[in-house]
Amino acid sequence: MFEFENMLHNEFTELPFKIMFYVIVFLFGICIGSFLNVVIYRLPDPNSPSILGIGRTKEEKEKASHCMTCGAKIRPVDLIPVFSWIMLRGKCHSCGSRISPRYPIVESLNGLLYVLTFMVLDINVKSIITCVLMSLLICIGFIDWDTKDIYISMLAVILILVIPLHLFYSREYGDVTLKSRIIGAFIISVPFFIIGEVSRPVIRKKFGEDFRAIELGDTYLMFAAGAFLGTQAVIASTFIGIVAASIGGLIVKHVTKDSKFAFGPFLSIGIAVGSLCGNQIAQWYLSLLATE
Repeated sequence: MFEFENMLHNEFTELPFKIMFYVIVFLFGICIGSFLNVVIYRLPDPNSPSILGIGRTKEEKEKASHCMTCGAKIRPVDLIPVFSWIMLRGKCHSCGSRISPRYPIVESLNGLLYVLTFMVLDINVKSIITCVLMSLLICIGFIDWDTKDIYISMLAVILILVIPLHLFYSREYGDVTLKSRIIGAFIISVPFFIIGEVSRPVIRKKFGEDFRAIELGDTYLMFAAGAFLGTQAVIASTFIGIVAASIGGLIVKHVTKDSKFAFGPFLSIGIAVGSLCGNQIAQWYLSLLATE
């Protein structure tokens, strides 16, 4: 498709080029990660300024870029992703109030996932689209952790990504068939929906609270993920997500003494892994069954 396709996995590609490429990808990723912080912070708050700055006056934009403790204006040098937080030692340059480490964590995570995506998938259409998926998963995971809510708009974007992924990559390379995507969309989401419907009256009767063991947002997330990944990869992703949620749930319960926690962040971890090597994990597991 492109002359530079498989360049990173080519044994003749020199190491300095690979290092330079990964550095550029990481820097680009942390810049996008800085925007993700804005999305994570502002999207759940109906009173927050517009994410893209549309419709805001100059005064409103200046007001938005200030320390939440002392009101000091944030300088351009303070807006360098990751590095500004390190140089400021995680504190406001004016009043010394603590700046959440979540900001550099999100930025670094996005940059590292971009690098890992290209390392695994090489340079092609799929790797570019998967990087967009990674950013969406970061937003979904952190917002769900904060609010216990998953936004349908983000899941819609994942479904939209399926179109170019299938047309410009899967059809040429036979990566994931249309049939696999359709089955993948339902193979996890339908059981999740049934579990949620069955558990709701049981929980209401036993605990007097109206919620589902698996919320609709998680169900919709796996529907979108299944369409993106296909049958085998989404099954592997779900397994990884459930294992991660089991471990994370134990930690959350130990720390907070509360057994309720967001499932979305752990499903997002599973989907991220599945988008890079889900089919390989599924094939490995099937090969183990075949040898028994």
